[in-house]
Order: sequence, then C-alpha cells, then structure tokens
Amino acid sequence: MSKEQHFVSTEHFNCTHFDGDLYANTQLRERALNAAIVRAEISEGFEDYLAIFEAFYSDDIEVSDETANEPIHGKARVRTLLANFLYPIHVMAEIGGLLVTIRQTTIAGDVSAETHSAWTLEFVGTSGKTCILSWRVLRKWDGSRVVYEYHYDEQQSGGPLTLADFSFNPVTPAARPRRPS
Repeated sequence: MSKEQHFVSTEHFNCTHFDGDLYANTQLRERALNAAIVRAEISEGFEDYLAIFEAFYSDDIEVSDETANEPIHGKARVRTLLANFLYPIHVMAEIGGLLVTIRQTTIAGDVSAETHSAWTLEFVGTSGKTCILSWRVLRKWDGSRVVYEYHYDEQQSGGPLTLADFSFNPVTPAARPRRPS
C-alpha cells in the first residue's frame, strides 16, 4: 500500500527562487516544516514524520535539549531516536484510541538563519484523561536544511496516561474523541 506524502519538501525551496533575503527565506522554510509536522497524522502512521525529517534536516544535524549531557549528532542517530519516540504513540493512537493533537506557535526572532517556535503536544485517552507536553525549539538553518535543533523550557501538565486510559478491546473499537476544527 502506498501512502501519498502530504507535506512540502525542500525541493520547493531551491535558493534560485528567492530574492536573496536570508531571513525571509529561513522563515519560509520554517513555516513549511512546522506546517508539515502539524498536518501529519500520527494515528495513520509515523512514516510521514520520518519523511519530513529526511526532507528538512541536514545529514550533519545536531540535536540537544536542556537536560542532555551531550548533543546527538548525525541524521541516523536522530532518526532512530525519533522513530523510537513516534512508534509507540502511533500504536496507542491507532489501536488504543489515543487522540493526539500537536500545535505550534511562531516566536519572533531577529537572527537570519535561526528560528524559534513553541510546541504543545496533547494526549487524550479514551478515558478522557489528558497529558500535555510543551516545549520551545531553536533551529539553526543552513540553506534549506536544519543543522541544529535545541529543545528547551520543557513542561508537562497532567499525569502520565496508563492502560486504563486506552481501549485495547479487539471486539469493540475505541470511541475516538473528535479533533477540534
């Protein structure tokens, strides 16, 4: 089964299409990346997120957060970390009825090849229990690729969801709360 990609890739961002304004070009790429992340549906699969990562991130990506002892270097290592994070969420959403919503807000900045954004990831179990994760991201761009990503100001509200918050009954499909419009 083939699944159509629903995001804008960096192929649309050949630098010859821009007016030479590095700040504007970086902001445009950032908006495309963030829109692709927000539009992807984890309940349908996690592969779209990996395809977005492949399209927008440099082979030499460096990722870190305020709790890490040292940054993670290289696309292969970051891809593995990303897949290990996304796969269980996909299974809980597809099979267990978990509703997953991600939102992004741009944070204004004034450095031409850097972008900042705030993210909120909301998990709602079939029980109605909610866990919300939020964080901020600093990205550094080199042309059309992210070369550095730093996560900070990480917060959680609501406790972790447990098995009681999911519906894994194979006879009765999970009642899925509706995603807000």
